[in-house]
Amino acid sequence: MVSIPLIRLAALQDSAFIAEMSRDYIEHGLGWSWTTARVRAAIGDRATNTAVIGGSDAILGFGIMQYGEERAHLALLAVRPDVQQRGLGSQLLDWLEQPARLAGIECVRVEARADNPRAIAFYRGHGYVQSAIIHRYYRGAVDAVRLEKRLAEPLPAAGPHGLERWTR
Repeated sequence: MVSIPLIRLAALQDSAFIAEMSRDYIEHGLGWSWTTARVRAAIGDRATNTAVIGGSDAILGFGIMQYGEERAHLALLAVRPDVQQRGLGSQLLDWLEQPARLAGIECVRVEARADNPRAIAFYRGHGYVQSAIIHRYYRGAVDAVRLEKRLAEPLPAAGPHGLERWTR
């Protein structure tokens, strides 16, 4: 029998594992900024979804998305190297983008390490477009590639032919 990985909101007991994955797979060589305490704060933040994917026996990946009024920011996304290329990252990304779509958020923004071409290709393959290079973004040492994905068109401006027309 094939086990289909489940995506769920992270629980506080997942925070140490998520933090370790961030340190080992995303922040390697930079020091550790997404500590257990910072992940716990993200789990408890009402404007953030922290999701994990996996079976009952192990977490295979995670993502942290912060939602604003017009934009969402994908803060972190990682899948264990031994289970990459199986669509788990794509499933997580789609799961995290869904609330943004439902809320009418216009776009999602993410930064990827410039020295990680696989991550940049992953996001491009999911409709993200490079919008900037941010020099020394990571700990003053590594450049970032900022990518954005448009989810919705902005609402019409208020006025005689704007939002009122849509709310009557």
